[in-house]
Order: sequence, then structure tokens, then C-alpha cells
Amino acid sequence: MRAFQYGNSCGVTQTLKLRFCPSLSPSPSPFLLLLPHPHTQFPSLHSKSQRPTTTTTTTTPLFSSGSLIRAAASMAASTETDTKPFSVLFVCLGNICRSPAAEGVFTDLVKKRGLDSKFKIDSAGTINYHEGNPADPRMRASAKSRGIVITSLSRPIRSSDFVDFDLILAMDNQNRDDIIEAYNRWKFRDTLPEDAHKKVKLMCSYCKRHDETEVPDPYYGGQQGFEKVLDLLEDACESLLDSILAENKNI
Repeated sequence: MRAFQYGNSCGVTQTLKLRFCPSLSPSPSPFLLLLPHPHTQFPSLHSKSQRPTTTTTTTTPLFSSGSLIRAAASMAASTETDTKPFSVLFVCLGNICRSPAAEGVFTDLVKKRGLDSKFKIDSAGTINYHEGNPADPRMRASAKSRGIVITSLSRPIRSSDFVDFDLILAMDNQNRDDIIEAYNRWKFRDTLPEDAHKKVKLMCSYCKRHDETEVPDPYYGGQQGFEKVLDLLEDACESLLDSILAENKNI
């Protein structure tokens, strides 16, 4: 090991220690000089272009956590709107003649168009006198002759119906008034939506081939009264379905 002195670019003298080792060759030269590579031993000799640089990368998120949550909620709401069936409730006085017939007629029409998975259909009465009973046998027989099956059991209207259903169809003016009265009675107790009463419509308002404004109660009449009810309901339900499909493009 031998020491040599040299001066750098700043005028400072430094000592460099070099190793000498015997040659492995049989030549007369007694030693080989082994010099270290200046770039590995003396970093100060690197040129600027050769010196490694450190780059700090700052990643800015495309969305904040809050915007992601809002986007997810919006997508969920949109999905729910697209998949939730449109719900229709038919209402008469006792729920054993007109409203179960309307439920049967509308259900049959929806199935024939292949839309039964897109709708929730039910019926109710403004009184609970016939609760749990099937529809009047005369009504069921008249409907069956037209290929319509009525299977519902009578139940009274509930406050939850104003939340669960998108449309409530009353058979006559008295039914409509009773439904609105029930809504006003339950509105504050059950915290119902302020505009839920707007869901209540008259069944005959959808008729196109008949001029009647109400579906008459056939309970105390003869067979002709039940046939008249079905005539009105078939007319109204066809127009009702067209109206719902026109106003709800997601169905």
C-alpha cells in the first residue's frame, strides 16, 4: 500500500492510498497498478448531468371522499328508481265488488303486456266491514266469464298506503272524499308526505269510451250492474296503463 498526494479543483491537497499487487503473469513486470474508478470513489467528480436527482410526486385525488359518497348515493337512488315497481291501489267502499274487480282487470292487462314484474297492484276499502272476505261471488263470476280471475281479500285502507303506493284510484266521489279525510286524519299522527293526497284520482277520469264520472256500486243491483262495472273498468284500466307508461319511461 502506497500513499500519493494530489490537489483537487478547490486547491485542497488530499491523500490517495493505492494498492499494488503482484502480477499473476510470468512477465518481468513485478507489479500491476490498481486504480479505483473515480466515479465510484469520488462523488464530487460526477458531472451535473450524471448526478441522480430526486423527484417528489404529489398525487391529487380525482374525487374527494365526500363527492364519492354523494355519487354513490345518487347511483343507488337512480338504481332504486329504475327497479322499484310502479304501485297502484284501487279503493271502493267495502272492497268486495268494484275495487277488487279493478285490481283483477288491471293485473290481467299488465300481464298480457308482459309488465307484471314492473307493477305492484292492490285494492282496499274505506271501511273494514268485510275485512278478510273474498270478493262478492257475483263479481267474481262476471269477471271469470271475461277471463279475469279475482283472488284478493278485503282490507281497509291504511295510512302506510299513502307512502307505499304511487297512485290511488277511487271508484266514486264519496270514496275519494273518504280517502282524503282519512289522509288528513293520519297526516300528522303518522308523519305522511304533505302532497300524498295528490295521488288520489277518480277511476272514471281515465275512461275514453264512456261518459260516466263514477263507477256505480252494483251490490244491490242485478247482473247487469256487474257487467257495467267491468265495462267501465276495462276502458279506464287500458287508458290508465297507457298514461303510466307515458309518464314513466323507466318502466
